[in-house]
Amino acid sequence: MRSQLDTWRNKYLVGRRVSPQAHQHMQESLLDEAALDYDYIVLTLGACLIATFGLLSNSAAVIIGAMLVAPLMSPIRSVAFGILEGDLVLVKTGLKALAVGTGISIALSAIVGLSSGFLAYGSEVASRSSPTLLDLGIAITAGGLSGYAKVQPKLSSTLAGTAIAVALMPPLCVVGLGIAQANGLLAMGASLLYLTNLLGITLACMLAFFIAGYSPFSRARRPLEVVVILTGILVLPLGISLVQLVRQQQLEDNVRRALIEDTVTFENLNMELVSSRTNWQVSPPRVYMMVNANELITPKQVGLLEDYIERRMNQPFKFVFRVSEVKDVTRESSLPSTQVELLPEQVSAD
Repeated sequence: MRSQLDTWRNKYLVGRRVSPQAHQHMQESLLDEAALDYDYIVLTLGACLIATFGLLSNSAAVIIGAMLVAPLMSPIRSVAFGILEGDLVLVKTGLKALAVGTGISIALSAIVGLSSGFLAYGSEVASRSSPTLLDLGIAITAGGLSGYAKVQPKLSSTLAGTAIAVALMPPLCVVGLGIAQANGLLAMGASLLYLTNLLGITLACMLAFFIAGYSPFSRARRPLEVVVILTGILVLPLGISLVQLVRQQQLEDNVRRALIEDTVTFENLNMELVSSRTNWQVSPPRVYMMVNANELITPKQVGLLEDYIERRMNQPFKFVFRVSEVKDVTRESSLPSTQVELLPEQVSAD
């Protein structure tokens, strides 16, 4: 038993488990990947433009196109290996390329945002302004795959890099778009997402290189501890965001149930919920709802809804309705939409 423990200790905790040639080859390969050269600049510009145009057009398909270009992943892997091994040259080279790529992406997306004239952005932008613990989990998982692909010659690092691009370039572009509109909250939220992904990917790559045997435990322990602590600092704000996300989902489900199923308060209004937004920073939280209805909503009905939601959520809420009155107009009369007869083709279709 003692000999088995010694064997395990010598194999996993004392020395490297890769040959000096393999270790040197990895260093040289990562140093080459982190080079701030013409190709890196071109890829960064291309990925930034694709992601920015996709965000402005609110097109997930176009944003996915930015995944095909993964320029920021290479310097992150180089930084991770350099931190693990205490290789200052590798760390400086990777950080330089990463800083330049980050700056170019933010500046270019801000210029495009200013030039576009958009007064408001779509859901693809908004979804990258409120990171949660789920985003950290995605970053760690994707970063681990990228690091594993790097140490396994049979795997294509491009595939793992593609998975990372969506977690790096779009948030940077959202930062630029937020700056273009002088929207500090949007820029700060996207910056937090970028930092979350950056630390998560770095930590995962370091673990992948350590597990693969490129660094002994005696050398890797302290760098890993530092990065784990830095990543752990983000757990609190990300955890709060996750709780708010869950509560928001619960609130929206309960509101829909109140409007449609569990109460007759709005039975005769033929109401359609268009959108809702919740301000969690005030007490009680304030819910702004935009609805279409064939009649105006009364204060009594709003009060009944607030009482209903408080019972379901065990928390008081303040509701503010913005109602658009819907009517169908014909040449004969103007009637609420529920009172207008069906068109002949609708009847035949039924």
